[in-house]
Amino acid sequence: MHEKERHKIILSAVEERPVVTVVELCNFTGASEATIRRDIATLDQDEQLRRVRGGAEAISPPQFVGLAGRPFSVNEKMRIEEKQAIAAAAVELCEDGDAIIINGGTTTFSMVHPLASRRMQVFTNSFPIAEHLLKHSRNTVMLSGGTIYREQNIILSPFENDVTRNFCAKRMFMGAKGLGPLGLMEADPLLIQAEQKLIGQADELVVLADSTKFDQRSSLVLCPLHRITTVITDDQVSDKAAALLEAADVTLIVAQMGGAQQTVAS
Repeated sequence: MHEKERHKIILSAVEERPVVTVVELCNFTGASEATIRRDIATLDQDEQLRRVRGGAEAISPPQFVGLAGRPFSVNEKMRIEEKQAIAAAAVELCEDGDAIIINGGTTTFSMVHPLASRRMQVFTNSFPIAEHLLKHSRNTVMLSGGTIYREQNIILSPFENDVTRNFCAKRMFMGAKGLGPLGLMEADPLLIQAEQKLIGQADELVVLADSTKFDQRSSLVLCPLHRITTVITDDQVSDKAAALLEAADVTLIVAQMGGAQQTVAS
């Protein structure tokens, strides 16, 4: 990754939270700690951020408290090819006229391109997904109401009597913080509250998760494995992860890179 690109990611991260650690920035960029420390020193000298012990903070720290997890702007630059293949396989499950829910996220956002040729009823809590589909497709789009969380580009409502309860979907498509024996994991309680409402409005739950998500964990479980109908992942998925899904009677779709045929196991 070039220096300018790292600097963009670092500046994006520090604008979304009070303090970002060197370790977090290493995870965001894939760079070493020594490289990140040099980047922070350079940006501090240029007065684009403030260097603090163990990390960096914005010159004007954000006043609005965001959600746990990486910002959308950081996630969208990671594992792009895998996300595109997974999203294309997800859209293959859809037919014109279907009513579907698409949860906010960078992997689910990749669905907007193959959805451009479809005519469906789409409910989403993602501002960028809704905006793209309105501009570039003939799908009917419905947005949930609530507060826009800029860092994740999603709309969340704490209220029970919101528009979510009025939409019934054949399938819900969503990403994941992590997948493990206990189920689908998320990092923020507010996200879980909103996503559980959405899951309850769909007959089937389809999880879009690249193979690295099977190695990630969180302290919060969104739903158990048996609630998931299908998991779509990339061709680097391990035999252990595949066996985990098979034991839970979850259909596994492996999206091959380069537009090759999808592999399905149940």
